[in-house]
Amino acid sequence: MMGMRESISRTYGVIRPFIRRTPVIEVDAGDFGLDAAPLVLKLELLQHTGSFKTRGAVSNLLTRKVPEAGVVAASGGNHGVAVAYAARKTGKPARIFVPTISSPAKIERIRAYGADLVVTGDRYNDALIASEEWAAQSGAMKVHAYDQVETLHGAGSVGREMEEQAPEIDTLLVACGGGGLIGGIAGWYQGRVRIVGVEPELCPTLYRALEAGRPVDTESSGIAADSLAPKSVGQLMFPVAQKWVERVVLVPDDAIAGAQRRIWDTVRLVAEPGGAAAFAALLCGAYRPEKGERVGVLVCGANTTAVSF
Repeated sequence: MMGMRESISRTYGVIRPFIRRTPVIEVDAGDFGLDAAPLVLKLELLQHTGSFKTRGAVSNLLTRKVPEAGVVAASGGNHGVAVAYAARKTGKPARIFVPTISSPAKIERIRAYGADLVVTGDRYNDALIASEEWAAQSGAMKVHAYDQVETLHGAGSVGREMEEQAPEIDTLLVACGGGGLIGGIAGWYQGRVRIVGVEPELCPTLYRALEAGRPVDTESSGIAADSLAPKSVGQLMFPVAQKWVERVVLVPDDAIAGAQRRIWDTVRLVAEPGGAAAFAALLCGAYRPEKGERVGVLVCGANTTAVSF
């Protein structure tokens, strides 16, 4: 697994000029009504395009040969925004397929970056099928949202930064959808901190995969369905998760909505449901730190119009 750390470092060197080194802040757990050691929040929601997905998208466009037809991607929203951004920055055409559940904020941002947007189907997998058909027809390069080496290594750069910025943490809580983010981070840390995945109860893709011993199709719905609801986790990340993710905890939708409100009320940051899911695990008790345990939380996305907290 040392090769993965080296690949993440190499990727980080390539993408660094195109991404933000997002900040971390230490917050008093008591401010959130928690009896715990101070918490460290990694504010990846301040990344270009409003989510960590920019890292993987830029990685793909800078480390692979892009054909004249450009790139194509399917997304619940954030990956599409990120690919549209990366395509604009590198001067490449992009066509993005999103399902009807994608939030208006994400659809608007994809269009703002100048990509050709297609809204089709009810779920991410519908958009994925349509994107694959377009890739076969046009010759465009597919940029997968999570199940691609370049995407995984780009996302893993979050872990590389976090280790430099917060070497004191014992545990890092990470939201999981397709698993590119938690897979990349787990592949970076390789057991040096406890990695705990957090999923909505209505989108338990990694939870079910770890139960079954392999990625399995999972029904999904709920408040975070536009970012944490693929049909299954990625094949590439799964063996990494089996080895380096300690466990996955599930949180109800009302806890995620509550975490969004508490993040806004306390640190004045707007997190989308998927971006607040990891923090929800602390607030609802799905993850309970031991006495003195230093917990880091990745706040990974901000693309929402629901700001009436």
